Amino acid sequence: MSRHAPQNRLPLPQAMGAALLALTLGLSGCAQATPTANTAALSVPAQAGPAQPLVNLPDFTPIIDRYGPTVVNISSTSSKALAQEHNPFPPDSPFYRFFKHFGGSQGGHGAGPQEKIQSLGSGFILSSDGYIVTAAHVVRGAQHIVVTLTNHHAYPAKLVGLSVRYDTALLKIDAQDLPTAPLGNSDDLRVGQWLLAVGAPFGFFNTVTQGVVSATNRPLPDDEYIPFIQSDVPINPGNSGGPLFNMAGQVIGINDQIYTNSGGYMGLSFSIPINTVMQVVRDLKEHKPIEFGYLGVEVQSVTPQMAQALHLKEPVGALVASVMSNGPAAHAGLRPGDVIVTFAGKPVYNVGQLPLLVGSSKPGSTAALGILRDGKPETLQVTVGALPKPEKTDETVSSKAAKPSALEIPRLGVHVRALDAAMMDRLKIHHGVVITDVGEGAAAEAGIRPGMILQQIAQQDVSTPQQLEAIVRRLPADTPIPVLVRQGPSSIYVVVTLPKH
Repeated sequence: MSRHAPQNRLPLPQAMGAALLALTLGLSGCAQATPTANTAALSVPAQAGPAQPLVNLPDFTPIIDRYGPTVVNISSTSSKALAQEHNPFPPDSPFYRFFKHFGGSQGGHGAGPQEKIQSLGSGFILSSDGYIVTAAHVVRGAQHIVVTLTNHHAYPAKLVGLSVRYDTALLKIDAQDLPTAPLGNSDDLRVGQWLLAVGAPFGFFNTVTQGVVSATNRPLPDDEYIPFIQSDVPINPGNSGGPLFNMAGQVIGINDQIYTNSGGYMGLSFSIPINTVMQVVRDLKEHKPIEFGYLGVEVQSVTPQMAQALHLKEPVGALVASVMSNGPAAHAGLRPGDVIVTFAGKPVYNVGQLPLLVGSSKPGSTAALGILRDGKPETLQVTVGALPKPEKTDETVSSKAAKPSALEIPRLGVHVRALDAAMMDRLKIHHGVVITDVGEGAAAEAGIRPGMILQQIAQQDVSTPQQLEAIVRRLPADTPIPVLVRQGPSSIYVVVTLPKH
């Protein structure tokens, strides 16, 4: 008997009796009914034609028919050294060759085995003479790049150039009269507009997905110079570099990355705006260096507690934690503790917006910097510099001189000592005290740890342990107090609340 049998089914004898009764009644009814009524009851209405939709939805077929051939698939091949076990024996040891023979390392002599890695991505045809745009991470480090068109013609591609910070690359294939798609203006995008992505997710060529704009000018922690378009368009590995179309069939971005815990699509997709892409492509095509605007500051978020400590009406802007000496911000008069609220006339509501505005500024240009200093508004004029290349620093340098004894500051819950000349020179700072020990108390609750350098408290610079002790003694209890600390090359403000004396 079926587990899903109907519950109201009659036993067999009762069912037969009911059938006979129904037949008797049916025959009696037929004697009284007219043939016309019986025919009408059995008639089935004919289909008049295709059903019309009750709700109008976008039809993407014209975009694909016209501009689908402009999308390309990109495969690249690179080599990666296989990880090898370290040979623990010196080369002159009799065990060295024994270890090497059984799969040990090469001991630094000769190249180790290489593993070939093939990756797939997407792109689009920028010009009819064979220029292709894609994401930099699709082709970075590639030894061989192949571009395949929708007509299945494959071409070897040459890397013209790429920008890691903008994650944009320009390729060139030897072809003519290629189809191209028009470029849109990504600044005109509005939240809620329909979007269409075409690419090769997981290697499935010419896959089309759709969604809407979720947000614009979205900064991400690891890509602070890109004002991403956030959408809910399904994008997966292999979509990277492919075009993002608007409903006019214009390319308004290239698909770049997703936020996911599983490696698959979760509704958070991010694309690089086409205006940003073309700014990079023009420089790459002309073999010009990619330059970024630079202020020479470290900034952090303004929390509600920090806003209260800095006497601000609301937690907005970017808090300046440190100012590089001889940098553009230092020449403009910017100080640690200032809060940047506008740049070049554009508002800075949070810390993530400032790198986007500064990075896209042309080095050498002048911009108005709106700040809050001690809660009062001021305007500074800053000449934007060029982002310098990262310098290699030796963090292992230490002073052999005898270190002075530490001074305990019980109200703060720390022991501190004076900075030596070598440390100040290495870190390029001119004042502060080293925190040697942190006990229970205000400093520990604020996240201050041994090894940090305390440079400022209550917006007063600190140069000696005795000076810090004197300042802490005068500060009020149960009041948020801003403290500037430094760890390695980075500075940050924290908030401490001191107990009563």
